[in-house]
Amino acid sequence: MPHWMHLPALVLCLGSVLAVPEASAKPAQKAAPPPAAPAFTGSASCRDCHEKFYKLWSTSFHGLAMRPYDDALAASLLGPQEADIVIGQAAYRMRLGAGEGFLEERTDGQTKTYPIAQVLGGKNVFYFLTPLERGRLQTLPLAYDVRRKQWYDMAGSAARHFPGGPSPTLSWKDWPYTFNTGCYGCHVSQLSTNYDPRTDTYATTWTEPGINCETCHGPGQEHIRVCQAAPKNNPPKDMKLIRGGSAFTHAQQNDLCGACHAKTVPLTVSFAPGERYFDHFDLIGYENPDFHPDGRDLGENYTMTSWARSPCALSGQLDCMHCHTSSGRYKFADPAKANDACKPCHADRVDNASSHTRHPEGSPGNRCVSCHMPATEFARMRRSDHSMLPPTPAATLAYGSPNACTLCHADKDAAWADGQVRAWHANDYQAPVLARAELVAAARRGDWSGLAAMLDCVADGKSDAVYAASLLRLLRPCADGRKWPAIVAAASAPSPLVRAAAAEALTDGPTPEGLAALVRLCADDYRLVRVRAAAALSGVPRQALDATSLPAVERATAEFLASLAARPDLWTSQYNLGNHALGQGDAQRAVGYYEKARLLDPAAVAPLVNLSIALGRLGQPEAAEQALAEALRLAPDDAPAHFNLGLLLAATNPEDALRFARQAGGLRPDNPRYAYALAFLLARSGQSGEALAVLRPVVASRPDYAEAARLYGRLLRQAGQKP
Repeated sequence: MPHWMHLPALVLCLGSVLAVPEASAKPAQKAAPPPAAPAFTGSASCRDCHEKFYKLWSTSFHGLAMRPYDDALAASLLGPQEADIVIGQAAYRMRLGAGEGFLEERTDGQTKTYPIAQVLGGKNVFYFLTPLERGRLQTLPLAYDVRRKQWYDMAGSAARHFPGGPSPTLSWKDWPYTFNTGCYGCHVSQLSTNYDPRTDTYATTWTEPGINCETCHGPGQEHIRVCQAAPKNNPPKDMKLIRGGSAFTHAQQNDLCGACHAKTVPLTVSFAPGERYFDHFDLIGYENPDFHPDGRDLGENYTMTSWARSPCALSGQLDCMHCHTSSGRYKFADPAKANDACKPCHADRVDNASSHTRHPEGSPGNRCVSCHMPATEFARMRRSDHSMLPPTPAATLAYGSPNACTLCHADKDAAWADGQVRAWHANDYQAPVLARAELVAAARRGDWSGLAAMLDCVADGKSDAVYAASLLRLLRPCADGRKWPAIVAAASAPSPLVRAAAAEALTDGPTPEGLAALVRLCADDYRLVRVRAAAALSGVPRQALDATSLPAVERATAEFLASLAARPDLWTSQYNLGNHALGQGDAQRAVGYYEKARLLDPAAVAPLVNLSIALGRLGQPEAAEQALAEALRLAPDDAPAHFNLGLLLAATNPEDALRFARQAGGLRPDNPRYAYALAFLLARSGQSGEALAVLRPVVASRPDYAEAARLYGRLLRQAGQKP
């Protein structure tokens, strides 16, 4: 083999998720113990002084977000189950008579029962929790539809009906339906999972079920003390309480609600009212297929993503409390006052609403929310679109996205609705929505023919940070080198969401400018940005960085690792900790983390792919091959698994190596590393002509890909041609 034919490196299967912390070094001397934190006292302690608010809270869906099951609840709120519900090989029946309260499961003549311990929800659906082994509270397979008064298959209802086909249905015992792991802290107050990674057990506690007063106002002990000590009719100046409401900025109030009402990635478990959302969470965008390409809800998205891009939120003048009370109620439920919510900013349209809506006065179609906040349903849950955007039936025609017109006029189709809005509006307000949606749809399918327009939208992140961040995440598989200057520029965007997405994108091959941007972002004002930058630098040897930048990088790295420690029960945390260890050269430690990730989610493929790399570096090729074979059993079309298996077999089985490399390239034609590896293997097997044909488009589209250019030039010289 010529000296220049070096085997390509195995490729890490890197995702957009996070990792776990190392134990910090012991201090040189014993530090003074920190002052005791103020204690939580529970909502009942608020009742004596705030009876009115207590009653409003205790009967609200916030206060009743979770509650213990009892016979009285079943008798008053649940209907009988008329027939068994069959799921897979089992038949299920809820037994709710006096003194019962359990699920009956019958399989192959065997009967097993699961007691109902807790009840979640109640606005649209009641879910039921049962205790399982290792401290888990698990969502039972049957749920109750409140509006239809029906029992149904809980997990089956949550299958996503994506354009390429429905997503697989999970078992009710899978981790996303484990309360401790999946539901976490948005149905109870002051939750501590108390997860022990060594035994994979939970000892979960909470102050009280439901979302209590102290969730939004902070610990009440000191507040009660100073108020009780104050003279009558002379309240203390410092109430020792987080006031919220008018005391908060609009951003603080939105961030407080967003802690639960968002499709999110947690960085900490310590968010407190008044703190910034992006110091504790990341926000999922349109890179996720639970959104239609135009941003409308397809699956479950929990409001904040659409609200964050609404004109109301972007104005900086409104927050959730404009329309909602602190207990979650809608302030404008009275149909006669429905449009008053919009009147402060849109009085001209509200005062003459029917001329704007083209619907009769007093009709449902004459309400602002009917067109600007249409309700859709997924998994029996109804939710209102909070983007406030007008109906775009053209997006329904293009992508199946819902539109308000045909949600009301069910006897009409989207073509009729499209004709109506075009006849009513001289300006084609749908065109920009469609243009952006097409860029999202194209990026999702790996079509980069509109890359220039995508990069323009990334550069315009000021107008829509969610959209810009989503495109940055979707651009990661793009092999076109033109993207890098735009991504580097996005690292200086005003929005921390966009800067963080840019840092993530720079993981995949930072240029010197990109490396400098990542180092700079390690000192960003927002924790999210620092964490994403540190994660992107996980695979960069510290000796490659300027010594003056190391302190900021190390501080950000500590935050990155701490963000993974916050949720060690997530497979993604263990997986990304493995990536960090592998990137820093500790393959043995990486193996332990990848194995833990596999234990937490046996269906996850990425830990198996990266486990194979760690095992290969430890000189265990047979074990590495077994890991990749298992990955391909779980996901036969996984490109990184095909690619890495091809490289692993290159020395011992050239024919199989070529076969797997071809499959990887066919699955991911946008990835130049796969094409380079295939060309390398072809050249080594004497098929230089085909190797040149594979490399030619790579060199044309990625002139910055030095390895491909060198191989291409050497093959040309071998063939007697000029490079």
